[in-house]
Amino acid sequence: MQLPGPVLIAPDKFKGTLTAPEVAEAVAAGLREARPDVELRLAPVADGGDGTVEAALAAGYARMTVPVSGPTGYPVDTEIAYDGETAVVELASASGLALLDPDDLDALGASSDGTGEALLAALNTGVQRIVLGVGGSACTDGGAGLLNVLGVRILDVNGNPVAPGGGPLANVGEIDLSGLDPRIADVELILASDVNNPLTGPNGAAHVYGPQKGADPEQVELLDTALGKYAQAMKAAGGLDVADHPGAGAAGGVGFAALAALGATMRPGVDVVLDLVEFDRHLEGAGLVITGEGALDEQTLHGKAPAGVAARAIAAGIPVIAIAGRCDLTPERLAEAGIDAAHALLDVEPDPQRCMSDPDPILTTLARTLADEHL
Repeated sequence: MQLPGPVLIAPDKFKGTLTAPEVAEAVAAGLREARPDVELRLAPVADGGDGTVEAALAAGYARMTVPVSGPTGYPVDTEIAYDGETAVVELASASGLALLDPDDLDALGASSDGTGEALLAALNTGVQRIVLGVGGSACTDGGAGLLNVLGVRILDVNGNPVAPGGGPLANVGEIDLSGLDPRIADVELILASDVNNPLTGPNGAAHVYGPQKGADPEQVELLDTALGKYAQAMKAAGGLDVADHPGAGAAGGVGFAALAALGATMRPGVDVVLDLVEFDRHLEGAGLVITGEGALDEQTLHGKAPAGVAARAIAAGIPVIAIAGRCDLTPERLAEAGIDAAHALLDVEPDPQRCMSDPDPILTTLARTLADEHL
């Protein structure tokens, strides 16, 4: 079969096993073995959560390692991707749930300080645009820690600084925005998120995401009440009244802080990343697109990277094949997303444990099979 153009390999990560660049390289290795005559383009992607910085680095951005405060205060290293105009900051690697052992969760005290420190480092690069990828946070502090690092004073009813975390926000009395780093006003801040939850209420940050961060039912109610008081104080301080805005509940309320106090613009995460990696340029003239992620399931169809990749490819009239660790979608559901066919590691290796522990050679084998069928 003769393709009308190159094969564009644009996968997301296989979570817990391979980064998106590693997936792309493994697929490329198999395709080269099967069809050395076919031109390949690699453009690993992400959906705005963890992996966003890796995608930017693979696209040629420079890497900066920044020591920051982890979600419970201990030091961690986070990475920023940047070029002359844009810096990419990833909340998951600074204030993320994955940084904590299950026994170390702190539903009331975990904070977003580290993400604020990463934003400060991004400001120090002198860029004009900062992309803040949110998702997978360990905190429900409404972004208070982030704002505190950037110069905002969050005070209790006695005029003392509020302690870190979402729980202490129950005592918030006043927010002073006058000390906010003035450079924030000079950059375009893009909040990359697909979360549509408001800050508070039954669909808010505490109720929906608090339990996975260790909050019991009583703590969920406390956090929800605290976030409500915090939002009222923010409004009184002159911040935007966006507590009910879709996305304010992203990352435990970091979305609220970015929208209310930092002037951020929220965009779908996958669209932000596709623009970062200049996906449309890679897509031009391609004959086939290969995308994928660890599990193709119903969540894939709602803002995940493969769906975003497929949407742009189909709009350009280019067919799309997906690869995954496993695929739980019917051919009909795949077709609705613009994906012509899907191939899973489990198709060539029935042992799920081996697929998780040693996916590289299996993925390369799968790519050879894909080449025989589609190239």
